[in-house]
Amino acid sequence: MPSGARPWNWSLARRSRRTPLSLRRRKSRTLRHPRAAALAFSPLRDRTLPPWRPTHRQKDEVMTGINEAFSWVSGTVWLGLIAITLWAVVWVIRYLRATPMKRRSIRLAVRIRWGWKRLAPMVNLSVTDKMPTAVASLASGDKVVKPRVLVPTLKVVPDEFGVIVRASCLPQVGLKEFQKAAPYLADAWRMTRVSVLPDKPGQVLIRGVRVDPLITSTTHTPSGHPPEKVALWDLGVDEFGMPVSVPLSEVPGITMAGLPGFGKTSAVNRLICDWAPSPAVQFNVFDGKVSHAYEGDYADLVERLFAFVGDDLEAANKELKRLVELRRARSACQKQIRGVKNFWHVGPTEEWPLIVTIIDEAHTYFRDHKGSDAQTKRLAALAAENARLVEDLTKKGRALGFLTLIITQKTTGDAIPTFIRDVCPVGLSFAQKTADAAVAALGDDIRQWPEANPVTLQDAAYVGVAVMNAHGRPGFVRIRTPFVADEHAARIAAETAHLTRDPGQLLERLTGQDPVDLAKALSEAA
Repeated sequence: MPSGARPWNWSLARRSRRTPLSLRRRKSRTLRHPRAAALAFSPLRDRTLPPWRPTHRQKDEVMTGINEAFSWVSGTVWLGLIAITLWAVVWVIRYLRATPMKRRSIRLAVRIRWGWKRLAPMVNLSVTDKMPTAVASLASGDKVVKPRVLVPTLKVVPDEFGVIVRASCLPQVGLKEFQKAAPYLADAWRMTRVSVLPDKPGQVLIRGVRVDPLITSTTHTPSGHPPEKVALWDLGVDEFGMPVSVPLSEVPGITMAGLPGFGKTSAVNRLICDWAPSPAVQFNVFDGKVSHAYEGDYADLVERLFAFVGDDLEAANKELKRLVELRRARSACQKQIRGVKNFWHVGPTEEWPLIVTIIDEAHTYFRDHKGSDAQTKRLAALAAENARLVEDLTKKGRALGFLTLIITQKTTGDAIPTFIRDVCPVGLSFAQKTADAAVAALGDDIRQWPEANPVTLQDAAYVGVAVMNAHGRPGFVRIRTPFVADEHAARIAAETAHLTRDPGQLLERLTGQDPVDLAKALSEAA
């Protein structure tokens, strides 16, 4: 074989002879492209790939992932079921522990929530939003999106008398719209009455009562604990079952009127029983119905009173003079002892208590006696002086810790002098016989609120119901005051008898001088 010559490949020659010339030419043209050549000589050429079969390890990994996903899903489902079960158990327990009246309110609250979306458009408490949301616009494409009907959201809380609903406002659905719809809501919810008041910005408070709280008798059991806030008088509940409290700080006097047997004394008994556990409050009583302390309505509370006067005008005059001298002594030394000119800037303390003077059947002490005999003239002079002394306490005692509560059947000028009545900012009236008596007790504005006029409270069902000026808003409010049993009053008086102190003796202990002598000495020094 010549040098440099290629060796003869007999196998390739045999394949060449068996391959047609046209196929050899086609292959030669195809193999000119490098990619085609690579495919031509590939070992996978003219072979069918076998199907892919995962390994056991891959199968285990897939099954592990599936099991973990199912475990997360099942865990979430179980947690949801447990939460729903706990909520249902708590709801059932609260329902079973509730009183029969509250159970009816709970069922009513559920019905209000379920039917609200249907009821709101019927009473014009809904708005139509024609602007679609961004999600609705993307999902609809070229289709026209239907407008949405929006209704206010509700939060319903049941209680003994009905429900308290807090509703959010919407554009063109505010306080006025809710107040306009109140009668329709009362009919739909089967309520005795429905009230709508502003609650927060953008929110209204709807109060609905199933039963009338004014004709539902209530009782009060004093706790025997000192009040959280001194000079706050808890009166009872209003016509919508909401609690009513009257702040008496910075208040010089209170007038209370009403027919005999309609709850005046019971309301005062609650005041004494609630405040008696506090050593920072001291009481004295003038009762014009009786002659001795053990006879009248305050016989069970006499142990908690530092002074008591019956229907004796001379004894009343003597005690009122002592109170006026105490007021003068406090006025003379309050700045030096307490460092303030106003009693309420520091508040009542055990050494410098709030003095609550209760004058029941006040017309006994102020009545103008007519006659020319010596006895009548003497009584007329005592009554005139008593009126002057009480005027001194009401007009000058506010900043010195004196609170005067004047009670009578009607607060007309012949029973309580107008110069006393008109300086008492807080006025209550139980049932009255005439419109003039109602005006004297509550002012001329009561004529503009006929539904709250105490003349309408003469029925026996309204014993214990009083009317007073609404605190913080125009108009009047009717209040159901609870009854305090005599045994509870006697218990509180016995438990708190050791707290009774004479404010005059306390001042004498602080200054070392009698209040009368102290007032004279300081006035002379000034």
